[in-house]
Amino acid sequence: MFFLWLFVLGLLSYFLLQTSISRITRTPVWLLWLVIMTPALIYSAWILVSGASKVSPPDWLIIPFFVCPILYWILVQLGRKEITSETAETTVNDGTEATEAKPKPALRPITPEEEVSLRDCFPWSIYFLQNLEFRPQAIICRGQLRTNPEAAYETIRENVDKHFDDRFLVIFQTSSSGKPFFAIVPNPSHQSAENPVKTEPLSRPFFALALVLITLFTTTIAGARFAGVTEKLVQSNPSILIQGLPYAMTLMVILGIHESGHYIAAKFHKIRTTLPYFIPVPFFLGTFGAFIQIRSPIPNRRALFDVGIAGPFAGLVATLPFLIWGLYHSTIVPISQRSGMSNIESFNPNFSLMMTLLSKLTLGAALNANTAIHLHPVAVAGYLGLIVTAFNLMPVGQLDGGHIVHAMFGQSASMAIGQVARLCILVLSFLEPGFLLWAIILFLTPPNNEPALNDVSELNNWRDALGLVAIALLLAILLPAPKILVQWLNV
Repeated sequence: MFFLWLFVLGLLSYFLLQTSISRITRTPVWLLWLVIMTPALIYSAWILVSGASKVSPPDWLIIPFFVCPILYWILVQLGRKEITSETAETTVNDGTEATEAKPKPALRPITPEEEVSLRDCFPWSIYFLQNLEFRPQAIICRGQLRTNPEAAYETIRENVDKHFDDRFLVIFQTSSSGKPFFAIVPNPSHQSAENPVKTEPLSRPFFALALVLITLFTTTIAGARFAGVTEKLVQSNPSILIQGLPYAMTLMVILGIHESGHYIAAKFHKIRTTLPYFIPVPFFLGTFGAFIQIRSPIPNRRALFDVGIAGPFAGLVATLPFLIWGLYHSTIVPISQRSGMSNIESFNPNFSLMMTLLSKLTLGAALNANTAIHLHPVAVAGYLGLIVTAFNLMPVGQLDGGHIVHAMFGQSASMAIGQVARLCILVLSFLEPGFLLWAIILFLTPPNNEPALNDVSELNNWRDALGLVAIALLLAILLPAPKILVQWLNV
């Protein structure tokens, strides 16, 4: 199963690199993929040779996890392109968020009269334009910002629209030297004789419904397995599969509400998006989650923040009642060496502060230092919902947490925070081996995050506070309960 996951993650990571990181660097994708996959390949080779898949890895295996991200960053910077914000379709996914690049339209040369009109779009009291740089796919406008970023962006965008209709998109970013600049790029949605736009349906309700039904079937099979239904029992009485419905319905409701949070936030900010699509798989958990596709650029960092945080918060609100109900109907079993975060038949909640508190609150004195939990199928789904929430809140790349820290601190700072987060999970995996798969997935996730059109204007105070709450929530799920609390609660 581990090597199957590795194969799937390898394909997914190459897809993510091909469709996202290739937009900001000229370094060959295959080379970046090889560098980012090296730690996982070395670890897999160690498992294959030693057969030690259930023990903690040796200390020397941590070295590639430190060296390869640095080498990856160097390779990206060596081939880095100036513009990273051509329009794209952003996929918001429970577990992964990718960017599907559209073909980049070439910039049609502007006439001298159009250049004069473009310069007139930058009032000296708003943004004192100093020079224009003509690139194959963008016009870089550099100067001095003389008012607040929000007012500057809105004024210049309105001026560009007035002079050029919808021919261009206006992008506002910060350069590596910390100075804000504008980029004028072709709008792929602009229809002209040179650029006929092919219309495609935004939402495919019948396709979405078909995925819901297929996912309901695959998760029901997985739920029946969690309920103790064997293949022999199914062959003699197929109707026994109905025992998998509590798990299936619970997990799908949690994932659906998570994606609906993204969907509603996107609609609130007038961002074009598809319906949520489920991903069915005929093994493991029965699904790889759900996703929506955003079909228009993110207008600003506020919208980026709202779309990013709406999913995890909505999913958590749906998860907690199911998790508490499932824990209440779970059974207590003696603790053993097999007990841990990945064993649903002998689950030890002490790896997580939140799981420790919820388990003790629900089960009371029955849960103590000598007992573990045999999770009810609904508790399994609730637990997975909590894991999905935590994983999506990781401040890395295209994950929801990556969007949140990008909106809070800016693109460059968010990439640095993402690198630190990946290393922290790696260190945590040496204390709790169940997090090792997380570490591998995060190191396969490209660290870049697609910027908003106005990527300079900062968030307001209440959004910053909400972002800190999200980070605190992540820590409460991931960090183990302190020993003094474990002793006091007797768990």
